[in-house]
Amino acid sequence: MPILYSFRRCPYAMRARMALLVSGVPFEQREVVLRDKPAAMIAASPKATVPVLVLEDGAVIDESMDIMRWALWRHDPEGWLAGDDAALIARFDDGFKHHLDRYKYPDRHRADPSEHRAAGLALLGELERRLATSAHLCRKTRALTDIAILPFVRQFAAVDRTWFDAQPIPCVQDWLARHIASPLFDQAMLRVARWAPTD
Repeated sequence: MPILYSFRRCPYAMRARMALLVSGVPFEQREVVLRDKPAAMIAASPKATVPVLVLEDGAVIDESMDIMRWALWRHDPEGWLAGDDAALIARFDDGFKHHLDRYKYPDRHRADPSEHRAAGLALLGELERRLATSAHLCRKTRALTDIAILPFVRQFAAVDRTWFDAQPIPCVQDWLARHIASPLFDQAMLRVARWAPTD
């Protein structure tokens, strides 16, 4: 079966796992430690970042969105591909992630965290406007766009939860809470023992 190299807290790996799980496509999850990446993962994908999906024929998919779409092309029981807003996902993968990193790790980036927090909040305003008229970002039920963006919004909220909960984005806050409370999220976040080549 396909092998997924993953790291539990990585937002990219998180969304890949959720798509694989909802698709029902069997896969072997290999949990890695990022400071000690296994040689087999690096051999499969020299860029050495998770997630990495190694298919049965040896082909490698090492971009999280490509893994999500590959799984859903195989089997899409909830019709997630019908809610694939590639432009919105790209804005969050690029712009929102840029601000998130500088808000969360200001010393590493020599950045003003308040400036990047404000910029991130402004981007969440776009989600708030969508969610004011729909339970999810593209339709009434969850879809690819929700799950692709969710891990980054979760990370943004966790930097200062008291501040986040006080912001005027009640629809985003409710959307985030519902996804985090879902059985799918619980399953994706199960703790898995670190994989070793002898396993």
